[in-house]
Amino acid sequence: MKPSHQQWLKQLPVLFEIPAPDPQRLLRRIEIMERDIMLPVKAVFIGMILYSFHSTEWTGLALSMSDLMVETVQLVFWFYILANVIFAAALIRAEQLPLAVVQWTVVTSSLVDGLFIAGLASLSGGLDSILFWLFVTLIVRNSASVPPGFSQLFLNAAISLCYAVIGALDIFVAGNIDERAMSGLDVAQRDDWGEPFVLRMAVLLLMTGGCYGTQLLLERQQIAAEEADEFAARENQLRSAGRLAAEFAHQIKNPLAIINNAAFSLQRSLRDGKADATQQIEIIQEEVARADRVITQITGYAQLSEGRVEKLNVIEELDRAIAQVFPPAVPTQIKIHREFAAHFPPLLMQRGHLSEILVNLLQNAHEALNQKGNVFVAADCARDYSIEISVRDDGPGIPPDKIERVFEAYYTTKEKGTGLGLAIVKHNAELYGGRVRVESKSGHGAKFVLHFPAKALVKLSKP
Repeated sequence: MKPSHQQWLKQLPVLFEIPAPDPQRLLRRIEIMERDIMLPVKAVFIGMILYSFHSTEWTGLALSMSDLMVETVQLVFWFYILANVIFAAALIRAEQLPLAVVQWTVVTSSLVDGLFIAGLASLSGGLDSILFWLFVTLIVRNSASVPPGFSQLFLNAAISLCYAVIGALDIFVAGNIDERAMSGLDVAQRDDWGEPFVLRMAVLLLMTGGCYGTQLLLERQQIAAEEADEFAARENQLRSAGRLAAEFAHQIKNPLAIINNAAFSLQRSLRDGKADATQQIEIIQEEVARADRVITQITGYAQLSEGRVEKLNVIEELDRAIAQVFPPAVPTQIKIHREFAAHFPPLLMQRGHLSEILVNLLQNAHEALNQKGNVFVAADCARDYSIEISVRDDGPGIPPDKIERVFEAYYTTKEKGTGLGLAIVKHNAELYGGRVRVESKSGHGAKFVLHFPAKALVKLSKP
């Protein structure tokens, strides 16, 4: 097989993979389908069966096999009612339960429904039972309620298997009872069992594939629309932030230039005067220079905000930042330990913003180790699809009396530090609705943890 064909076969499963829906949207879909629709329908269904059990006879024959089947279904029915009471309690409290618990409740409920309907169908016509269409309904219901992917395909295959069990029971019954008993059980005599069974199984399997494909298209369309909206919102807000920063820089730089010129003129005129006047002038000049650095930094934000929001691959961006701070060609005794999850949703950010965050954190770890030690870089994706990135070193750590100030602008514990690195990290993370925290003990290194929500519009800091 050609390499191009092998690559195509590897990529083929990705085409049929349904992207994971937003947890809140998935929970809402489960509530509508399972709690608001299925629970009332089940209540009516159970009521009809209770009436049927107590007001009519399911078979008028005094045959042990038929009686046994009816009694078995009746016994299972009471367990079915109890199970549905438990499922209903979980669905009613769905918002207070973990999403995984709610999902497994839905999966188990559907399996129980399939098994019970199979039992009823065996007593009401077998393969020819009109209850066959309830299996089709279950498959449609699962496509709306069950998380996409293998779990949904497995569940719908299990529902189809329940119908296959009915066919097996029909064949067994036909081979072990006489015509009178078959008439009592409403099982038709037939010479060919294969064709109707195959056709009905084909309907169930086609419904499974069709519902899965429809959900695949709808989910991808929904995600594409959400990403487009978020792209537009982030681009607009970043442009607004850039225009604001540029306007601020323009408005304040001119007065500062005038102040600076006046300070130099005053210094020349007072050169032979009192020393304290000269000292005050020097202070003015230093403050002007400091303000100018701040404005330069704000202008840098303005330039970055004119960039383009992209879909960033978390692992690629981490590897790129590590290569910048720890070039492979430069020998070092610092060891980098990577611990990355297998899959991440894309981060919708400007590459420059994320690069500044990662490079600053890695550079801090590099400087803290003084050319020898370990840096641990980890990245994980939570169940709500938020992303957590951590950078940890085993250096001297941060003193307890200084840890609360490390994110302040111009605050630094280094001899030649500017005090802007961690302030930039905090600013850029919060710009996207994220947050950063530090964990450290003296002598035990420092750990910086970044958290980016699954979907967070850019937030503008208030002046």
